[in-house]
Formats: sequence, structure tokens, C-alpha cells
Amino acid sequence: MFSRRNRRTRRPSSPALLAAWEALDAGDVPGALRQVRAAGEGPPLAEVALVVGRAAGEAGFTDLADASAALAAAPEDARALYDFGYACVERGVPDLAIPALREALRRSGGALPVLRELVSAYEDEGRHREAVAELVRHEDRLADWPDRYLLVFNAVLAGDLELARRRHALLSDPEDARWRPARERQNRMLARAADAGRAGPLDAADLRGWQYVMGGTVLGTLSPYGFDAGMNGRYAWLQDSPDLCLRGLLRLRTLLSATGARPRSVSLLPDRDSRILGLAAAEVLDLPAEPFAPGRADTVVVAYDLDGLAAHDGGPELIGELFDRAPGQVLHAHACCWTDPPAVTPDSAALLHQSVVAPWGEQLRAGAGGRLERGPADDRPEAEIAAEITGADPAAAEDGEGDGNGDGPADGDAGFTAFATAVAGTWLRGDRARVRSAGPVPGSRFA
Repeated sequence: MFSRRNRRTRRPSSPALLAAWEALDAGDVPGALRQVRAAGEGPPLAEVALVVGRAAGEAGFTDLADASAALAAAPEDARALYDFGYACVERGVPDLAIPALREALRRSGGALPVLRELVSAYEDEGRHREAVAELVRHEDRLADWPDRYLLVFNAVLAGDLELARRRHALLSDPEDARWRPARERQNRMLARAADAGRAGPLDAADLRGWQYVMGGTVLGTLSPYGFDAGMNGRYAWLQDSPDLCLRGLLRLRTLLSATGARPRSVSLLPDRDSRILGLAAAEVLDLPAEPFAPGRADTVVVAYDLDGLAAHDGGPELIGELFDRAPGQVLHAHACCWTDPPAVTPDSAALLHQSVVAPWGEQLRAGAGGRLERGPADDRPEAEIAAEITGADPAAAEDGEGDGNGDGPADGDAGFTAFATAVAGTWLRGDRARVRSAGPVPGSRFA
């Protein structure tokens, strides 16, 4: 960690990094890191390490502070470069790790441990094409497990199914039992890709298809807004509505019918948002509602937002109980965050968003003088709000599709039913492992 004297005398020379240094002088660690990111990969790594080390010291991250100090002192040392990159990945700033790990890989002669850490950083950043390119470049020295497995995995998430299938066919069965679940998960992923490829183009705009390939989630609705801004069917900031909630539940009903699923109940999760939506789902699906019980078979577990469930008392334990599905169990989430996916992947999701406010939450509205203000949450009984959902107009949620107010393609019931029918053979298979990647369909992220 730098002494106060060092902080005064050792300053970066790059203008962008000087701005980061000044942010640290003001006690703004997040602002300093934003400045480092804005500087891109141009500044010398030694100077980047100066700033990151000081920020890490302020945050109490001794491991990253020490690794930064070592890199600042010896910026051409492969070990110092690797240790800095490793610490950045561990501390959740993989974007800052990538330049150092690339340089460490070059200086180490392509050492496989360095390559694996670089691939990990690329994966965390969703830069799967670059991970594939790096793995292919060193392919003659790769081990099947984990290296060629990682090549297949990243090729899928980059949208290169041809490469993924060729390399997957060459993979040996893992001798280490720890890799067998990964092998089975990859088998299922490629089987889903075969089904989704029959249902749609699986191109860079096929959001529903790729959501299914990656995690087995059938996406109920596509946002009609922001296609020209790069959203490709996702919502950015959304004030939800009863109409959209109902439309998601009707798509869930279609999915269950098209795939031959025969649930006998709706399971109500304990958070208020999920109970409201679960009561509405029971009405739409014409099923009895009962409190969630781990291991219950042949039921639809309904969550409004799995992140909201995780924040509820006992939520983390419930999330763990949902990871492995019971026979015939379907996990439906109305709203799923695509920029920070939930810890457990649902089988069905009504929509993808970056930020959402429930219809009964503290929504923004026009106040006196036209100013936006946050209104109070709706504290009516849950059953009363659920009845408002079931009595809503799902067609109102479609306003803007195709040639309406939005700029996206049509998302009609016939196309959704055809997709659900096509994937019936591979739906509801395996675990619900978290999918951290946005996959091959690009999306614009908003602060």
C-alpha cells in the first residue's frame, strides 16, 4: 500500500489517469475507476497499477493493492502482470485485468494458467469472441479439460455453433469427476441449440432463441422498444403494468400447453411481489395456489423478480432450493435482469430488463407543475391487486410492436407457440445454473 508521501510524489502522467488520481484525492473511488476505464488500454500498465493500487488501498483490498504495487515497480515482469490480473478478476474488475493478462501471456510464452485466467476475464466481460480467438491461437497445446471445454463454451456464447459442435465432438470424456456435470451441461446446451435452430434463425437478433440455448429459459415476450438503440427485445428501465403481467402469464399458459406440461398447482413464494403475481397465475392457469414447499412436484413456482426474492428474509435459502428442480416443477419469473442475471435461471421468463418497478411499486408520475415524482406503493390486499392483473388487457401491452409505437419486429402468439412446440423435447432438463452472459445478441446497457 502506498504511503502518503508516495501518493504525493508518484503520480501518473496520462491526463485520463490524472483525472482518476484527482478523484481519489476527493475520496471518490468509484469515480476514479470510471476514469481508468474511460482511458481504455492506452495508458502504461505501470501507471494504471498506480491508480488501481491506491483505489484498492482506499477500499481495503490488500491483495489488489499489493499486486498493483508489484506491477508498478516491475511492469515487464510476467509474474507481476499475472498477479495483478488475477487480483483484478477476484475483486470484480475483470476489464482492468485483461490488458495485464494479455501481456503476461505474451511474456510467459503462452503459459496455460495465464491463458485460463485471461479467458476467465473475457468471460466475465462477455467478450466471448476474444476468448475463442485466444484459445484457438494456442489450440495445439490445450488440454481437453478445461481448455477445449472452455473453447466450446465460449464459441456457443459467441454465436459460433459450427465451431462449437466441431470441437465438442472431439472432446474426450473427463477423467476427473468434477468436470462431468460441466460435460452434461454442455451436451444439453447444444441439444437446445438444435431445437432452437429449428424454431428460428439463431442469429444476432434472435433473443428468444439464444436465451433458450444458454440456460433453457423460454422468453415469453420481446420488448418492442429500442431495437434501433441496440436493445434487441430487452427492456432498459421499465415501469411495469398489469397488462404486461397478464401478457406474460398468458404466454406461460401457452408454453405449458405447447410442451405438454401438466402442473397441478401454483406455488406461492413468500415475497409480496411474487405472491401477487402467483395469485394471478393461479387464476389464469385455473390451478389451486399453495405456499411454496421444497421438492413439490408438478407445480409452477411463480416469482415476480428472483432478485426480489433473494432480498427477502430466507430468500437465499429459497434460491438454493430452486436450483435443482423437482419432477414436473416449472420456475416462472416475470422480470429477469439481463445485465446482472439472477442466481438461479428460470425455466420461463416473461421479459428481460435492466431495471424494473412493479405495477404496485413506487412508480414515477407527473406531479405538480409537470415534475416527475415517485408515488406511493400500492398497499391494497394482494388478492385485490392480483384481480386487477387478471382483469387487465394483454393487447395493451403489445402497443408498439412491429409498425406501432416501437421499432421491433412482431411477437405474435403463433410464432411463440411454434417456438414452444419446437423446444418441448429439451425444455425442463438439468439444473438451473446461473447464466452470467448476455450471449451473442448485443444489448445496450444504461447506467
